[in-house]
Amino acid sequence: MTSSIIYEGNLRTVCTHLRSGSTMETDAPVDNNGKGERFSPTDLVATALGTCMMTIMGMRAKEMRINLEGVKIDVEKIMKPDPRRISGVNLTFYFPDSLLVDEEQKAVLENAAHTCPVMYSIHPDIKVNTMFHWNVLSA
Repeated sequence: MTSSIIYEGNLRTVCTHLRSGSTMETDAPVDNNGKGERFSPTDLVATALGTCMMTIMGMRAKEMRINLEGVKIDVEKIMKPDPRRISGVNLTFYFPDSLLVDEEQKAVLENAAHTCPVMYSIHPDIKVNTMFHWNVLSA
């Protein structure tokens, strides 16, 4: 098993990662009768995409001896009604000014991001937009 989830009432869950024991809570969002004090389940889907992309990029960067420490990703989840669902995710990557890559390295890392397991798991009806703000070395 991967995790255990306990429903605490008031549209809140407590999730435990079984291997590590780390926990997190979820709430329904305010616009769906919740408190909105924690990540919602759909927030986690969008955020999982960003973290997966970054993890796979990090693996490739490590092989290439590139340090991606300090990369920031802004995640925007877009919802659609009837039935309520995620219709889009916008991800914007910001790379530290100290990180300089060439066009080949940039292409390899962007490809790694776009081929992460969560990306392959996202339904084709969900539009994923990704922007990368690089500091690229001139040839």
